Parts: sequence; structure tokens; C-alpha cells
Amino acid sequence: MEDTTGSNPQSLGFTEKLKSWLSWSWTYVCFVWFGMVLIMVYVLWSPLKLQETLTSASVFLNTLTPKFYVALTGTSSLISGLILIFEWWYFRKYGTSFIEQVSVSHLRPLLGGVESSSTTGLFSSVNGEAEPRPSVSECKVWRNPLNLFRGAEYNRYTWVTGKEPLTYYDMNLSAQDHQTFFTGDTQQLRPEDAVMQKAWRERNPQARIRAAYQAIEINHECAAAYVLLAEEEATTITEAERLFKKALTIAGKDMNLLVYIKRRLAMCARKLGRIKEAVKMMRDLMKEFPLLGMLNIHENLLEALLELQAYADVQAVLAKYDDISLPKSATICYTSALLKARAVSDKFSPEAASRRGLSTAEMNAVEAIHRAVEFNPHVPKYLLEMKSLILPPEHILKRGDSEAVAYAFFHLQHWKRAEGALNLLHCTWEGTFRIIPYPLEKGHLFYPYPGCTETADRELLPSFHEVSVYPKKELPFFILFTAGLCSFTAMLAMLTHQFPELMGVFAKAFFSTLFAPLGFFADKMESFMPSSFWHQLTQI
Repeated sequence: MEDTTGSNPQSLGFTEKLKSWLSWSWTYVCFVWFGMVLIMVYVLWSPLKLQETLTSASVFLNTLTPKFYVALTGTSSLISGLILIFEWWYFRKYGTSFIEQVSVSHLRPLLGGVESSSTTGLFSSVNGEAEPRPSVSECKVWRNPLNLFRGAEYNRYTWVTGKEPLTYYDMNLSAQDHQTFFTGDTQQLRPEDAVMQKAWRERNPQARIRAAYQAIEINHECAAAYVLLAEEEATTITEAERLFKKALTIAGKDMNLLVYIKRRLAMCARKLGRIKEAVKMMRDLMKEFPLLGMLNIHENLLEALLELQAYADVQAVLAKYDDISLPKSATICYTSALLKARAVSDKFSPEAASRRGLSTAEMNAVEAIHRAVEFNPHVPKYLLEMKSLILPPEHILKRGDSEAVAYAFFHLQHWKRAEGALNLLHCTWEGTFRIIPYPLEKGHLFYPYPGCTETADRELLPSFHEVSVYPKKELPFFILFTAGLCSFTAMLAMLTHQFPELMGVFAKAFFSTLFAPLGFFADKMESFMPSSFWHQLTQI
């Protein structure tokens, strides 16, 4: 099939020329058009009897009572108030102005503007030339390495508060993960596997649990069914651990099942206080399956080692995984910053540092904090308890608010344990933003901050959580405009109702002043042009 995009270059060239001509005309000829309109109005003043029309209109307006003006300004205030409420709701939900979005999407191409799709993948290089932006992996949604248990943890939160901690989008991603992870080979599905495939897709938790029991009835050694029961039916970590151990004994040689079950068993041991046992299980799992680094088991290991305060072992894990060729995470960056801050934070004083300057160790700690904040700028507000924490989602977006919530939920206690670490973080974290004044265009140690995080985080985090946005967005112009218009018209309605005569005098004075330049222009035109000229022109 031939490429149709190049079949008619002449028509494409004509379209581009037409667009460029329209853009030029809107930019430079609008004043000429405005002048032509004024001239046409003046020429047609007598033939169309515009003077008589204006006179009759002024007489009609003078006969209107103040109640009409009260109703007019009150209606204007009501309409602008409704627009303001809608604009504010749309901005809070989607992070942009509805009016601006419609204007950019539909009017900007007609006026010759560049469509946003053509510029999203470009940024300026040092020499000013446009070059393609590298593929930013931070926009990918990842499985949370430390995700909680639904039955034993998430459901308990729902029972106490009546709020759902997980969004449907997040749970749907988990269902897809489980389907591909546990029943990947669809060509050789056993009857119990087909039931489990349907179970993972069920939206109702009770329906998923019933399907798991149905799979066990078909085959008593269906390990995936016991995994589902451990995740969703078990109401305590001890009960979940028992079901995972049962699944481990019947998992056979299914590598996906073995890795998942052993990891969850290690997490059960960590939650039950058997931390050394959990660390050993995680180390054995990483040795047994060294190629599964994408599962980020090392992040579970880092958290358990920090709980043991085995900082030398933490540093050894960081030395292996905090590599320039490996994808970063908030856990890697902030744990590295914590270790360096811990070495100097107990004696750190901002007053003393301002007098004598920073030592080499303090400078290294500050640079590590700046590096971590550049990677994920949302974390410090949770660590410093400037924002309230919620239960972490089952999936996170690297560099986003969802990752910040997940990291702070598990690691806040480790920062509190290091004396002075939070004080050092409080004194230095905002200095990062002076290094990267335009984070969406150019980064310092990482790629520019991705603009996709806010939209994805709103899908991953529950609606009762206020999503952290970076960089902070200012209120759109149309929200400010409609707020001002609503307030102004409401004030006019109130003043017209209270002082009708005074407002009538004010309105007449205002309109006479407004139209004074037009009258002055008309008088000058009459004195400049002979009256016979306009008479002959109107006869044409």
C-alpha cells in the first residue's frame, strides 16, 4: 500500500500556506479591520438611520426601572458564579482550566499556533537546536514492592474509617498483574487455572474468594487459589502466612508462584517482628533468582535492614543497586541521603554552619538530599509531617506522589530514629529548587521532571487524598477572571438595589465617558472631509 501522506504534496502545501496567512492576518491586520469597521459604520450612519436607532434605544433604556438593572446584574453574577464553580471543580479534578483547554485544543490551530503534540517530545539543547527528549521511564506505573495485604490491612482500614483506600484503577492493574503472573501460558490452561483467571478479573472481593474456593474444589493443589485467599480473605498476617506456606508446599516448579509466595512470606515475617528471618529469606530469594531485579526485592531488603539498624549492610546493598545504569527509586535516593545525613545530623546546627561553612561530610549529606529531592520532590512534606499520610497504593509512579506516599509510609520511622536527620532535611530540602528553576524543561542530575505524574497519581490515589503537584500550579486566568466578574456584578446588583438614583447617574456618566472618544473621532472626520464627499459616497 502506498503512503497516502505524500500522494498530494500540493494540497498539503496550500493548507500550510492558508494557515500561515490566517496567522499573519490575525496578528497584523486586525487593527486595519477594526478601522474599516469604524469607517463603514460612519458611512452607513445616515442610510441605515443609526442615529434614530440609538435615540430610540436611549429612550427605551431611560424608561427602564432600577429593578431591571438589579435583575440584570444579579443574573450576570449568578451565571459567572456558576462558571467559577465549574472551573474550580474542573481545575481541582484535572489540574487545568476547561476554558483554556478548549481554547488551546480548538482555537489555537485555527490561529496558526503549534499543536501541543508536536512539541511534547522536544526540548532545546545547549546550542538552541531542538532535539528529541529521551524516553522517560518514570512515567511507567510500577508494582509497589512493599504493597500491603488486602484482607489483613486494607480491609481493616475500610472497616474502621468506611473509606476505600484503593482505587478501581489500581485494583484493575493488580488483577492484570496476577493474570499474567500466575496464568501466563493461556495455551495449556487447566480447569482450575481458567477459574482463577476469571477470579482475578472479578471486581467484587467476595466473588473472587468464592472463585478461589471453586478452584480448590476442582484441584486441591491449586496454589494460586491459596495465594488469593491469603491476600484477600485472611484478616490477620498470621493467617495469611499460614495460607502462603500451604501454597508454597504445592507450588511445584512454577517460578512465578515461587518468587511471589517466598517474597510475601518474607514480608509476613517482617510484619510479625521476625526481621532477621525476613532478611535471610530475602537474601536467599535474590541469590536463587538473580535475574528478577525488576521486581525490586532489594527495596524490601533495604527497609528490613534499616529496621535492624544494620547500616553497613544497607550501604553494601546501595553500592550494588545505586548504579547509574539502573533505574532509580525514592527508596534508593532517600536511603542514600539518610545514611549520609545520619553521619553528621546529630551535631548539625544551621547557625553554626552559616558561621563556619559546611564541612565535607555535611556538604555530601546536603548534596545527597538535593539529589533525592530532585528525583522525588513530594517526599519531604510527608517525612516532615507537613502532609498527612494515607495507606500506600498497590502501584506507584516513580517520581510521583504515589511513590512518595509509599516511601514515607514505611521509612518515616527510620528517619525519626536517626537523631537530627529530619532537622537537616528541613533546613536543606528547599534549596534543591534553586538548582532546577525550570524542572519541566531541564533537570540537574536526572531527566526533566515528567509532566504525566499528576494525572496518573490522581488515578492511583483515593479521592479523599489531596494529590501533591510539582511544580506548583498557579490558578488559571479564567478562574481569577470569573471570580472577579462574579464579585463585581454582585456588588453592582447590591449597590443598584440600595442606591438606584445614584447608580443611574453613575451609569450615565460612565457610558458618556466611554463613548466620548467615538464622538470625538466622528467630529474630526466631519471637519476633515467635505460633506459633499460623504453624500456622493453614500449615493454610490
